Amino acid sequence: MGAGTVWGEAMKYMLLIYQNQATQQALSEDPDGVVAEVDAIIEELTGSGEWVGGEALADASQSRTVKVRGGVPAVTDGPFVEAKEHLAGYCLVECETLERALEIAARWPDARYCAMEVRPLMEPAGMEM
Repeated sequence: MGAGTVWGEAMKYMLLIYQNQATQQALSEDPDGVVAEVDAIIEELTGSGEWVGGEALADASQSRTVKVRGGVPAVTDGPFVEAKEHLAGYCLVECETLERALEIAARWPDARYCAMEVRPLMEPAGMEM
């Protein structure tokens, strides 16, 4: 069994895209170039069968946090934690190894300006997929 695989099968990885104000500014300076770069990566991953999907998320100011305490739900505006960075989107890829998922994340434009988190998905039973 190879590293990052379960029983010889490819694993799914969530690539979480983080941004901050500096990231948004840098990416907005050449939006056509960034879109073309992302489109090329997605086209390549679609061709190799590694692309599962992905989406950008609305601005963090549009998010709501739900907490249930003592059986009572409370909804608040914005993300739960105050942070300089926020989750801006995600990609879902299916790769043979963790190293390949990390390679894909390193090529994503946001990785140059802020961060990409790579995390394996888990099956409902709690085992990594």
